[in-house]
Amino acid sequence: MYGLLNGLTVVEGASFVAAPSAGLYMSQMGANVIRFDNIGGGPDFGRWPVAENGASLYWEGLNKGKKSVAINLRETEGRELAAQLITAPGEDRGLFLTNYPVSGFLSHERLQELRSDLVTVRVMGRRDDKPALDYTINCAVGYPQMTGAVDSEAPVNHVLPAWDLLCGAYASFSMLTAERHRRMTGQGHEIKIPLSDMAVATLSNLGQVAEVMMTGKDRDRTGNAIYGMFGRDFETRDGKRVMITVITAPHWKKLIGLLDLEDVTQALESELGVDFANDEGARFTYRDKLFPLVEAKTREIDFGNLVEKLEELSLVWGPYKTVKEAVDDPFMINDNPLFSSILQPSGQTYPVAGAPGTVKGEARQSPRPAPFLGADTENVFVNHVGMSPKEFGQLVDRNILAVAK
Repeated sequence: MYGLLNGLTVVEGASFVAAPSAGLYMSQMGANVIRFDNIGGGPDFGRWPVAENGASLYWEGLNKGKKSVAINLRETEGRELAAQLITAPGEDRGLFLTNYPVSGFLSHERLQELRSDLVTVRVMGRRDDKPALDYTINCAVGYPQMTGAVDSEAPVNHVLPAWDLLCGAYASFSMLTAERHRRMTGQGHEIKIPLSDMAVATLSNLGQVAEVMMTGKDRDRTGNAIYGMFGRDFETRDGKRVMITVITAPHWKKLIGLLDLEDVTQALESELGVDFANDEGARFTYRDKLFPLVEAKTREIDFGNLVEKLEELSLVWGPYKTVKEAVDDPFMINDNPLFSSILQPSGQTYPVAGAPGTVKGEARQSPRPAPFLGADTENVFVNHVGMSPKEFGQLVDRNILAVAK
């Protein structure tokens, strides 16, 4: 946690990963992020993974450090209160982060009637406002067809919600961009960020759209090999696997020197008419000739010895670990200043990540726990919106607003 965005208030009406992760990033940099949910929780309130008592560890992870307001959004009065919260006056307010539908009671046009300089950042499934999830977008842009074993035609889904996370990061960037523009001009904006556009834009940015259009065909599967460069998993004598990559000519010379492969690779270069040291593409093109040579050598060395030598030469490598093994690694968690052990609403105390960026000259504050659902309803509506305590109590009695139990 850092205080770089202290004073800025963002209202978040969202669920799942993309928009809540944007609110999380802004909160970690000091913004006051107020998340509102329906009374009883939104569709992601109980999402897996969960603790033994059923509390969502997923929800705790994405909403730590935020404030929580519980509103009966099924009632017109509750929807009006949500709009009032979003459009509350103040120079550092009027910032709305959401994945609610474009039309409806939280449309930018309706909210803008209450605050003309409102900034809305809206994460969407598709640009035509049809619903979509990260995984339904991912399969539609071709990545599962590129992933998996070379000799298989079955699509392979991955477990990382990449487009959600990219949209979340882009949404926080967009919010700050629009807020800065508003300070300069007084003008608000709605910025729409569809997952589908984030996905195809990424394909374009990485040259993959142009590649297919120019070649007229899809890229072949490469298994665990890294496309366009030398990199793959290799087995060691004791049965462990290590990812070894080569980025530069010095890296290549160090690797083949380490494995005593200078003579055999030079002979191969002469045979093929290529220069592996200075041609990254050649190392990839002839990977089927190079990989067996490298693995024959790594299988003669125990994992620990190989890693020690890779480290000495400053080569780029990585161990293959399970998540549990990664969590048990002190470098990753226990000795990492990114993490602090805190008590969460689930009743569990465990290491929780703060802001992943390190700000030089600024003290890194410990992350704050996720809120109990509705923990801040009274404080927000009385002190932020300006409601009287009596009026607030009446709304709670009528089940329009709710507080944490």
